[in-house]
Amino acid sequence: MKTKIVTFGELLLRFSKLDHQRLSQGDYFTCKYGGSEANVAVSLATLGDHVEYVSRLPQTPVGRAGVMRLQELGVDCRHVLYGGQRIGTYYMEPAAGMRSAKVIYDRANSACSELKPGMIPWRSILKDAAVLHVSGITPAISQSAADATFEALDIADEMGVKVSYDINYRKNLWQYGADPRETLKRMLQRCDMMFGDAIEFEWICQRKQPPFTATDTAFEMQMDEYREWFDDLHREFPRCTKWLMGMRNMVASSRHLLTALLYTAETPDGPYRLLKAPINDINGVVDPSGVGDAFMAGLLHAIIAYPADDQQQVDYALAASTLKNTIPGDFNLATDEEILDII
Repeated sequence: MKTKIVTFGELLLRFSKLDHQRLSQGDYFTCKYGGSEANVAVSLATLGDHVEYVSRLPQTPVGRAGVMRLQELGVDCRHVLYGGQRIGTYYMEPAAGMRSAKVIYDRANSACSELKPGMIPWRSILKDAAVLHVSGITPAISQSAADATFEALDIADEMGVKVSYDINYRKNLWQYGADPRETLKRMLQRCDMMFGDAIEFEWICQRKQPPFTATDTAFEMQMDEYREWFDDLHREFPRCTKWLMGMRNMVASSRHLLTALLYTAETPDGPYRLLKAPINDINGVVDPSGVGDAFMAGLLHAIIAYPADDQQQVDYALAASTLKNTIPGDFNLATDEEILDII
């Protein structure tokens, strides 16, 4: 049975100030590599899965160092392309107290944004793959990167490779004229399993859902209403047989209530099940960056490790994401043993 997972997206360099300083304060930036699809790859490699990361980076010390970092963490980078002039970056000001987090992107004309169809040898990459993981970020950075993403989806379909998809709607990235909702819905029509947070789910389907307002772990989920909501969504996108929705209520910048729902079907025709994970009260959040990527990686790993146990899959995804909140940087370095202990 094929178990290799391929992730495709842009590797970024993240800059932040020390000790929760604002971007306008202090003299020094810290920098860490990250990016949604790279984060998923690192999480899977940490869990012992065979994962390959595909991207395009400049042939510079900064670009090569990013690949070296991923390789140190066990990610196969043999098909990373080199070219272009710069790596995409972003500046992050973390939340503190009542102050919200702030992100400023600097990704124009990055090496990955200049990707075009035909550059990546997808048939060679996917010949031994079980899953191709993509997100809504790559088609947001340029028209040519969007075209390259849909080329990957076409070839994955042709080769019978399952598609995993993270909505990852970033409204500030869509600057080249495409309709983000239309583009991301086209991707959703092509996927077999997907992840999004509650806000992204509402945005893409333009329908309100029951609010998650938990302030403790005794909060009662409105499962009948969620079931109706997911049934309608699945009728619109019948190919997708696993829908993972992460739900978070930020009581304070350092205290989050986190849970997840998994809507799953054995086949596109049903029968369907809606399962909930526990509500985890995380008091002492260190860095919430990459929490959604930890969710998706947790699900992908659990589908391989526990193929017949949907409850274990959603519980595993939640536990992986819970632990990511305690780890600085974008990468989730939680091990399988630690995740099982949380469960």
